[in-house]
Amino acid sequence: MRIAKATRRYEKWLGQHLKLLPADLDKKHQAMAHDPFSFLRATFYRWIQLWPELCPDLSHHFPVLAVGDLHVENFGSWRDAEGRLVWGINDFDEAAPLAFTQDLVRLATSAILAAQQKHLRVSPQTACNAMLAGYQKSVAAGGRAIVLEEDHGWLRRMALSEARSPEQFWGKLTGLPSTRSVPPGIEKLLRGALPQPDLNCRVVHRAAGLGSLGRQRFLALAEYNGAYVAREAKALAPSAVHCLRGAGAGDSSRDSGNILYARIVAQAVRCPDPMLRLHDGWLLRRISPHCSRIELDQLAKGRDEAHLLRAMGWETANIHQGTAKARGEIGKALNKLPSNWLLSACKVMLKALNEDWRGWRKFKSDK
Repeated sequence: MRIAKATRRYEKWLGQHLKLLPADLDKKHQAMAHDPFSFLRATFYRWIQLWPELCPDLSHHFPVLAVGDLHVENFGSWRDAEGRLVWGINDFDEAAPLAFTQDLVRLATSAILAAQQKHLRVSPQTACNAMLAGYQKSVAAGGRAIVLEEDHGWLRRMALSEARSPEQFWGKLTGLPSTRSVPPGIEKLLRGALPQPDLNCRVVHRAAGLGSLGRQRFLALAEYNGAYVAREAKALAPSAVHCLRGAGAGDSSRDSGNILYARIVAQAVRCPDPMLRLHDGWLLRRISPHCSRIELDQLAKGRDEAHLLRAMGWETANIHQGTAKARGEIGKALNKLPSNWLLSACKVMLKALNEDWRGWRKFKSDK
């Protein structure tokens, strides 16, 4: 199946689960043609189709409740119930039962692509070694949330970089036009999540990310005690694992077709965001300058990128260890894998991804 056909089939399937926005889908299709890194972020549905075919041995390893659409820009920060700044994976739209190796290969592949696009300055071997080292240490330790207080000062400086300043953040959001096309009940849900339900607020449509671009996404913006506050509602659907999956990608009859966002957050080694909750197929959460996704170009200059990638590997293991028996089974599986397995798998997936990206660019240029 070619990439254009795979995309049409996936979007048809997705449209059976939620309302799609044609204008935002067009933006997504344009972004897919921009570079391989953007293409990877936007096309988990294609990755999960190819993964079991191209890496059959790895795709049959110990299954965990995995992130699925994991990449180096799927990390951010939030405040926990104690008001502490926490860093970690911040998007679980594609959570599904998959071999633990899938998240690692996809994360490392994304780092290699990001380096090729000059977003990172790290070699493929260094990226794989750093992520795997962090992952293995977290598994051995039983995991631990990455709280940016007494420890992790280097990562706290990245999370609080000038590029994530409140002025820039709120300037971007407040510049969005108000919308009247809010589904019944969603505006009430957003208002109810604000510090006071009677605050004077307006609702805007937000086009963000790449994997979820095309879905309905709304923000309630208000002023509260002299400063802005915002709550986001995003439409969710079952993981693409249940659509264009090749045989053996990792299925579970119990979970097939379910939205597993709440479960993966609840069971992971994690200091959760108390403002995050699900309601009838919608994700509701607080959005603020330091409660949001961190883009690579927002990270502080002079960063230790190998250190950052080790932290990403550690956090990935935090998520996987929410699955029963994961620590022991993953440890045993890792000991049996060849020394260069991660980079080898990345090379296989990179070759297929670049072929698809070139095919997509040709498809777009021929239209």
